[in-house]
Amino acid sequence: MPTEVLTGSDGVKIKFIGIDTRYDVARAVSAYKRYRRTPRLLVVNSISTGIGKAVARLIERDKRLQIVPGDGEFQAHIQRTFIWGPAYQDAFAATLDWIMDDWKAKGNSGAPVVGYLSWDNPYGREHLRGGREYAAKLGIKFLPPEFFPPGTLKHDVYLTRLAKAGANYIHAGGVDPTPTNVIRDAHALGLTKKIQMTCDYWGPTALGIGVHAKALEGTVITSFYQRGDDSRNNPFVTDLWKKYRGSMDKFNEVYGMGMSWGMTYVAALKVALNAVGYDKLTPDDMYKAYQSITGFDKHGIQGACAYSPTSRRGSLEVKIYRVKNGKIVPITGWRKAPDAVSLHKF
Repeated sequence: MPTEVLTGSDGVKIKFIGIDTRYDVARAVSAYKRYRRTPRLLVVNSISTGIGKAVARLIERDKRLQIVPGDGEFQAHIQRTFIWGPAYQDAFAATLDWIMDDWKAKGNSGAPVVGYLSWDNPYGREHLRGGREYAAKLGIKFLPPEFFPPGTLKHDVYLTRLAKAGANYIHAGGVDPTPTNVIRDAHALGLTKKIQMTCDYWGPTALGIGVHAKALEGTVITSFYQRGDDSRNNPFVTDLWKKYRGSMDKFNEVYGMGMSWGMTYVAALKVALNAVGYDKLTPDDMYKAYQSITGFDKHGIQGACAYSPTSRRGSLEVKIYRVKNGKIVPITGWRKAPDAVSLHKF
């Protein structure tokens, strides 16, 4: 449904066009080509690392902008593509920092052995383009990563290899329910008794915990947006959920993260409209506006906006959570994620 944004005394309606690309790159490129001539199409949200990479050249040609989940390449090489929060490798580096702290807090000497298990696609590999270098910087023994096709139902063979190689920690990638299923399998194998499981932004949500709470107990999640009770206690998020979704019984904190896209769009649109007016508004004006909203507050859903002429990161901070008694609870405050992007040669 279109939403209305008031800019000064003028009411401007924003039309949302949602397309189910099924994470398929060819479908997404085709969809973009189909809609690229839509009047005043200002921003494209490419919800897939692979799709973002494929559409990026078209975005440059059309002098538009797109937002994507977390591909650090767009920070390494500044373009018209902006990422939702810190880059994937930055967040993975923050996870590695937590792992080192946790390892020492348990009275261990030296450095831990860390395994990595994720989808065999651009998203699954992006964390390591800078993340692997950061692990070496910390002195962590990083095992050869295990990759599996999206849609894989069982992960025993990959987990067993990492366990036999001596992993003390295993990072499970993928978008929920994939990480939930990976940790479910690790629990069934008895691995979670000795190995700490960690996840990234898309680790277990209310979806996974509602089904496999026991298996997920103790799982650590690094997130750039509020999770669990943090999100449930944010009235800005829950008021809109109740208004448009009704009961909180099926509340999922990813809803708040999605709201941040809209808030960022509105903030930049107001800047662009104030600069050139509606009649002269072009996608390039929106691109310029996105670079000017540095510090924009997103009601606590994530850190302050970090977009600028030299930054494509949506924010710089992450927060680390743990699954405890069927809930996602914070175990750190907001902390600035390391710059792992700069460690990799793209």
